[in-house]
Amino acid sequence: MARRAVMTLFSAPADPWSHRTRLVLAEKGIVIDVINTDPTHLPEDLLDLNPYHSVPTLVDRDLVLYDSRVIIEYLDERFPHPPLMPIDPTTRAQFRVALYRVERDWYGLAREIERDPHGKQGEHARKVLAEAISASAEVFKAKPFFLSDEFSLVDASIAPILWRLPAYGIELPLQAQPIVKYANNIFTRPAFGASLTQAEREMRR
Repeated sequence: MARRAVMTLFSAPADPWSHRTRLVLAEKGIVIDVINTDPTHLPEDLLDLNPYHSVPTLVDRDLVLYDSRVIIEYLDERFPHPPLMPIDPTTRAQFRVALYRVERDWYGLAREIERDPHGKQGEHARKVLAEAISASAEVFKAKPFFLSDEFSLVDASIAPILWRLPAYGIELPLQAQPIVKYANNIFTRPAFGASLTQAEREMRR
């Protein structure tokens, strides 16, 4: 049975930062009030709560969190079952480094593509992102999830970017087949389907 929480998530229906947060909620079966928000016309209550005027923003009683990385780690600790990070401190630290790299590299490039989809900056970011993803193919060969037999916060962060590749105009080469297989494994999970908004479903039609 899904757990109930007195929480609200302000979420953009199409951005990967909000998507990874919704994916963690779905994987943990957390029932929450999700408010789909246009990032260019944020509601007044969100503007009052978040000094950076950004989404996603999580409100849990008196606590307000407005960084997607902080939000997903908080959710994993607040609702510990199923755990989405390793218990071993060394492996946990390695996963946090992976989260940092995915966020800095892949999400940074995704932001550039979305800001300039038809310009030179977006085209350059598209090329670099395709190369970065393809170069990581070997990492995804050994295990069904990122360096693990279990779904983790790293997978919840990788999947939204891989889902958006067709919308970004990126087609992975043959040598990236391990990543395609990995992605399809995640995309068929019930929680992934539950995390998608209508706008995100249309990215793959």
